[in-house]
Amino acid sequence: MASGGRAAAVGAEFDVRDQIVAFKRKLAPRREALKRAYVEAKDHVTRGVDVILREVAAGRGVVPELDYRDIRNNTVPEAIGPSIRKSGCAVVRGVFPAELAGEWFAEVGEYLETNHYEEREVEKRSLDKYFSALKAGKPQVFNVYWSKPQVMARQDARLAETRGFLDRLWKYEGVFNPDRQCTYADRVRRRQPGDKTLGLSPHMDAGTVERWIDPGYQKVYENIFAGDWRGYDPFDATHRLETREIPSPAVCSMFRTYQGWTALTRQGPKDGTLRLIPIAEGIAYVLLRAVQDDVDESDLCGAAPGRALGVSPEWHRDLIAGLVSIPEVLPGDTVFWHTDICHAVGDEHAGSEYASVIYIGSAPDCAKNRAYLPKQRQAFLEGRSAPDFAAMDFEVDFQGRATEKDLTDLGRAQMGF
Repeated sequence: MASGGRAAAVGAEFDVRDQIVAFKRKLAPRREALKRAYVEAKDHVTRGVDVILREVAAGRGVVPELDYRDIRNNTVPEAIGPSIRKSGCAVVRGVFPAELAGEWFAEVGEYLETNHYEEREVEKRSLDKYFSALKAGKPQVFNVYWSKPQVMARQDARLAETRGFLDRLWKYEGVFNPDRQCTYADRVRRRQPGDKTLGLSPHMDAGTVERWIDPGYQKVYENIFAGDWRGYDPFDATHRLETREIPSPAVCSMFRTYQGWTALTRQGPKDGTLRLIPIAEGIAYVLLRAVQDDVDESDLCGAAPGRALGVSPEWHRDLIAGLVSIPEVLPGDTVFWHTDICHAVGDEHAGSEYASVIYIGSAPDCAKNRAYLPKQRQAFLEGRSAPDFAAMDFEVDFQGRATEKDLTDLGRAQMGF
């Protein structure tokens, strides 16, 4: 298992060109099948993008939406599950009361201000290189993990119920328990109105070159690399725990069924927020694109170790055409997207209020995730940065950070206490 951000070797220093060449040569006997598969996957993506653009032009949503109360009452419309499995994403409305989310927004702001976060951050900014190949300048993402609102949101039973519903859309038997979560501590976004620095180019997380050369990922994508991309199910967890990520700050070494966040403020398409390509099989197109004859034998369309996996106009224009903003969300709404979904952040926040979220994905209980918990638990107790992230350790002496006494029984279980 990857040892996270504190590893002696940083992912960007790995030279994997020989492994890429070896992988491509191993695929050489299937060259014709892979060409045909790419043409088919490209056609699938193109048709999917056409539908997305038509729906958007007609003012209809392309990201499935459901209400938390329907999860609570077991009244979710039957069409929602297939819709999420097709698009790879969902907005779940009203998981938290709007008033509570607003209080959390104010409390996080106070936490950062009281502890002089911004002055300290300038000194340590160079430690976080994960998005250095993307367009971001100064991020408005704050490297804090243990404020009370973050800890309270992660351990809330309503969020656990929401994630359980979404996780049951996977084929999970024998791999993970959808009804129990492991905490994966992540950061906070507080994007100021007018900000033009946080824009992130389209990308995927959870591994870059690993998706081609890691033996675990090769099993996950076995059908795609065999030329049978239609036989690939993005929601089949069978080999997902076998993947091994190249260690680097902010490369997730847990298994997340979905990345996600909880909105603390209202934010809409013009507020510099999340954009998605809602095509769950889009990963097949990306993987097959890199093994075509016009890509150098030692290259994977620019993918580099220890960086986000860029989806670019140069290599992936058919897919990138489907990039759309999520619908307007309100305080207390949550957004989730499958770990293989391409996503981005709008270049400019053209609104008049902060656009703020707490990043909380879904990391169901399984062997891989349980193995991460002891080092994360120690980081929590000491106020250090979460293990997968750059070791900025701002919160060691922060006033008002959450401690073990703030954990509920559910929170303790999710943290592995």
